[in-house]
Amino acid sequence: MALRTKSRWWGVVLDAPDGPELARFYQRLLGWQIFNEDAEGAALAPSEDAGYNLAFETEAKYVRPVWPSQDDKQQMSMHLDIQVEDLAEAVAYAVGVGAEEASYQPQKTVRVMLDPAGHPFCLYLDPDESG
Repeated sequence: MALRTKSRWWGVVLDAPDGPELARFYQRLLGWQIFNEDAEGAALAPSEDAGYNLAFETEAKYVRPVWPSQDDKQQMSMHLDIQVEDLAEAVAYAVGVGAEEASYQPQKTVRVMLDPAGHPFCLYLDPDESG
């Protein structure tokens, strides 16, 4: 049995000190469209009928996570994975639109990046094509 929903849309919501601002970062990064933007947040999807989205909500008490994790510090609760064709080019582009490269990189074919609110996201090569 599967969960039955009233909508074909599903998504992931990230909290941030400024939800609309973080949505605009991911819009630049992914080239997706912003939907339903207001002062408290926004949703982002490849198209209106994509069926999935990333959403961003303003959280007044947001605490930036640290990565890798450290004792007594805010931990990340999830991260996004984004497959890319050229890792160096993707990292340069992500930095150019406002991301930063994390200081610790555990794998050669993956680059851990941090969005402007500190959420980690990984840029990675297809394991079948990375040799």
